[in-house]
Amino acid sequence: FSAEQEAQALRKAMKGLGTDEDAIIEILTKLNVSQRQQVLITYKSSIGRDLIDDLKSELSGNFERVIIGMMTPTTMYDVHELRRAVKGAGTDEGCLIEILASRTNEEIRRINENYKCQYGCTLEEDIVSDTSSLFRRVLVSLATGNRDEGMYVDDALAQQDAQCLYEAGEKKWGTNEVQFMAILCTRNRCHLLRVFDVYRGIANKDITDSIKSEMSGDLEDALLAVVKCVRNKPAYFAERLYKSMKGSGTDDNTLIRVMVSRSEIDMLDIRREFLTMYGKSLYSFIKGDCSGDYRKVLLRLCGG
Repeated sequence: FSAEQEAQALRKAMKGLGTDEDAIIEILTKLNVSQRQQVLITYKSSIGRDLIDDLKSELSGNFERVIIGMMTPTTMYDVHELRRAVKGAGTDEGCLIEILASRTNEEIRRINENYKCQYGCTLEEDIVSDTSSLFRRVLVSLATGNRDEGMYVDDALAQQDAQCLYEAGEKKWGTNEVQFMAILCTRNRCHLLRVFDVYRGIANKDITDSIKSEMSGDLEDALLAVVKCVRNKPAYFAERLYKSMKGSGTDDNTLIRVMVSRSEIDMLDIRREFLTMYGKSLYSFIKGDCSGDYRKVLLRLCGG
């Protein structure tokens, strides 16, 4: 890998009349995030121009959004997406839920630090001013990045938690959502998996079915996302991708965000889950749903 070579090749692809989009895709998809950051710095020092500005002036639409996303450091990409979710026209609840439910404590801590530096206010302040009621409380809880990340399962506590969830929902008229939030947003993964097993024994139904019947709207979506991420994160992202493309029209925000943010983390696992869940490869799904350079770059991120 030579940052100098790649920088020169990118300049060549954009110089003069017309843009060589294929060359840009070829160069950027073979590098990883940290290599792209090195190219960014080298481009400025050896060519004296800003690579992001050049890319923005040469590219457009969803293709541009994927490329710029790939050029953004991982944490900053999440930061920009969260900001867009609260500051754009309307709130993109799906984006807030997806990022906050799926990131680790460490990732959330970095997101919070960078968000404050970038925008001069905290992520929590923006969430509070843009959302309401229990949904707001779930997001604020997740945004603290304070989940127990140990592996310890206290069987007695698991029994107690499962009973608590049952009594907060299925067993009574009306739902005590706060109880759901307290358990789902703070306990560690191994413990929660045990709680879900015990819960099924007590309630005779899966925790996800109880959440669906007891709650609605954004709160339901948020708690379901937490449960799905605890059980199988790649499967959660596979479902996000499937829903972004199925039916008429494409939810490009979600499609781009998941493809860019997971490309170096668990894309292979996501592809495997996608095939298992939907009987079609993610590759063929993207191929049938997108077109042009946008499709080309997404297929490269997908691989296989």
